[in-house]
Amino acid sequence: MRGKTMDNVDFIDFVATTKAQGVELLSVFWEDPDKEIPRVRDALRRNNLELACFGASNNLAVSDPDKRKTQLKDITDSVDMAAELGAKVVRVFSGNKEEGVRFEQAKSWIVEGLREAAAHASGKGIVLCLENHGLFAGKADQVLEIIREVGSPALASTFDTGNFLLVDDDPNEAIDKLKDHVSHVHFKDFMKADDSVEGHVYTSLSGQRYVGKVPGEGSVDLKYILTALKRNGYDGWLTVEYEGNEEQKEGSIRSINNLAEILKHL
Repeated sequence: MRGKTMDNVDFIDFVATTKAQGVELLSVFWEDPDKEIPRVRDALRRNNLELACFGASNNLAVSDPDKRKTQLKDITDSVDMAAELGAKVVRVFSGNKEEGVRFEQAKSWIVEGLREAAAHASGKGIVLCLENHGLFAGKADQVLEIIREVGSPALASTFDTGNFLLVDDDPNEAIDKLKDHVSHVHFKDFMKADDSVEGHVYTSLSGQRYVGKVPGEGSVDLKYILTALKRNGYDGWLTVEYEGNEEQKEGSIRSINNLAEILKHL
């Protein structure tokens, strides 16, 4: 997708060759929605796939009010796209750290933007799901704090099973804190990396290095998380995310297969 050798329709056609029942599409990969929507709708229909989620790519933690308006529009446009294509969930972000800005200061901008976006989403029967993404507002307590302050039933959690490691949170403790607020899940895995690891490496807040792994082949206790969700009555989507250094399609297929195997034994 990033190399422009695959577009949204090609991606949907690829997903149709796997065991997946739906796809998650991201705002960052759309260039001309008016032209693409009919093609995407047709690709979903002929492949018998659902749109599980539409992902906004926003950053509300910026000090410039005009830039925040642009970021808010990315969310509301994503809501409109989700409504157009039949998704009930829109993944959103808080944002990334800006030089000299503290979390408490940025939180007011994040809450203000998400409160306005949630009102728009609510009117269309869609739930915004805040992902624990990035190093600035990715801890479980921070996600929970933002959801509670926004105070809307149209804002819930996209629980990313792997990203908690990058902010030095325990994913098991995170699901215990957030399970009542989860309306979408990203199924992801990481493993600690030593200096011999080649390829892309992620660094946590404490400086610990991690490498992306096929879910089920890293260090996250995915069975614990899925069991907690099941006991709590979660019935939403599980979106696999492979962020490792293997061939991307192969890693994605194995991720889907591993998820299916874990679910079989819950």
